[in-house]
Amino acid sequence: MRIIRTKDYAEASAVAAELMAAQITLKPDSVIGLATGSTPCGMYANLVEKCKNGLDFSAVTTVNLDEYVGLPAEHEQSYRKFMNTNLFDHVNIKPENTHLPNGMAEDPEAECVRYEALINSLGGVDMQLLGIGHNGHIGFNEPSDRFVCDTNCITLTARTIEANSRFFSSADEVPKRALSMGIRTILRAKRILLLITGTDKAEILKKAVYGPVTPEVPASILQMHPDVTLVADADALSAL
Repeated sequence: MRIIRTKDYAEASAVAAELMAAQITLKPDSVIGLATGSTPCGMYANLVEKCKNGLDFSAVTTVNLDEYVGLPAEHEQSYRKFMNTNLFDHVNIKPENTHLPNGMAEDPEAECVRYEALINSLGGVDMQLLGIGHNGHIGFNEPSDRFVCDTNCITLTARTIEANSRFFSSADEVPKRALSMGIRTILRAKRILLLITGTDKAEILKKAVYGPVTPEVPASILQMHPDVTLVADADALSAL
């Protein structure tokens, strides 16, 4: 794992955007795995500016990590809406090349199979962006007694629901299930870009990077991947 230390969130966002832009420049038809949440917002803003200055998304295909079950794409808190607002609507990517799990699918299990097949049909992910949850989850793969392999339907933990409640009027409004790429799906990405900032992530980052590889800290499996770049600010790295 390559660790890039930055002084603050703004610098971490800029560095992560540079790495993503380099991937797209070197391979214009890259398949890029994307993530949501507050952490990547700064990176996406940097990518929008880079597009205005010539970075070309026209041949890029994206696949997102996850989506809530039961939220339509137009819902303000759906991850499709997040991606449109923060990135897709502001760069020259083709809408048909942007993919997320369908949270409104009548059969969530069948949707998981479909999404996994879609990723495989694209030849896999060239660069996967990841964040990390306070409990060590990546995507929505929560702590467990085993690593979940493929795209799956997950019941969210109380801690994850509480963490995400800041985006809703209350924790009661947060969906209780989500569709998420599995651990094996994530590990099949050729390169992984892990972006983490803030003192609240310092302890879990230490466990993920230096602790034992265990499904109780899902992000710890990244120790087994051959090409991970961690971009983190000084606060996030403070426990290392």
